[in-house]
Amino acid sequence: MSNDSARLQLTGGARQRVRRERLYRYLLLACASATVVVTGSIIFTLAFDAVQFFGMVDPVDFFIGTEWITDRGQFGVLPLVSGTLLVTVVAGLVAIPVGVLAAIYLSEYASPRARAVLKPALELLAGIPTVVYGYLALIYLTPFLRSLGIDLGTFNVLSAAIMVGVMVIPMVSSLSEDAMSAVPDALREGGFALGATKFQVSVGVVVPAAISGVFASFVLALSRAVGETMIVVMAMGLRPRLFDLGSPLTSLQESGQTMTSAMVQAVTSDVGAASPTYKSMFALGLTLFAITFLLNYLSNWFAGRYREEYN
Repeated sequence: MSNDSARLQLTGGARQRVRRERLYRYLLLACASATVVVTGSIIFTLAFDAVQFFGMVDPVDFFIGTEWITDRGQFGVLPLVSGTLLVTVVAGLVAIPVGVLAAIYLSEYASPRARAVLKPALELLAGIPTVVYGYLALIYLTPFLRSLGIDLGTFNVLSAAIMVGVMVIPMVSSLSEDAMSAVPDALREGGFALGATKFQVSVGVVVPAAISGVFASFVLALSRAVGETMIVVMAMGLRPRLFDLGSPLTSLQESGQTMTSAMVQAVTSDVGAASPTYKSMFALGLTLFAITFLLNYLSNWFAGRYREEYN
């Protein structure tokens, strides 16, 4: 009888474990499904209101129009796309070199003690509210650039773009450093055995071996720059301008507007919820979503195409 009781107890315990594991599985599935549901809901909401907007405004005029003047009923998105891409490009020129060089130092040169101090300090930049970055760009960075002889207006693209670049440096450096740290030491030792210097191994061996992760950090950082709002609202102004290919420096020195700041202006303006100006917020959001989705798809494709697997 004692053996039968033990078997029943073991069987009961096994059943409880199976039930717990099944419960955990369903909970994890629910969490994973929630992200899909939220994303789908966002897309549906944007698309539903964007369709209403395109019922008021010709989609062709929206996508190829060169004037964004809502008071006159002109909803050409190209000036906003131009301002968004200009800020993103300049921010990338600031964040990518600095972030990669910082990642190389942290991964290859820094001592454990220095890394333990510098990496958290660098990542602390990501925790600063973006409104603070916008304040710094408007109050301190613009006057500093003027002191260097650069003719800038109070609101300008250059200051906003530089500050956006500073904001995304931690994303580039942290993700790139993680990718470089994952490179096996055998590759480094092989480079040293061939007579390469520390710098040659870092640039010629480690970075190419971690290129998929490094490139992914670039795209994710640029996606973050595309969606930035408060910095460009405070430091860049609210005057949409189409990028002037004949005078690119002038475009940087003057004010501009991005898609995100135009969305903020649309939702805070004194207009009705059924007006084209208010509905334009959803069309801009859908366009912005398409751009960031394309960037993330490109990141995933590149990471899968050039990922290195080590045993």
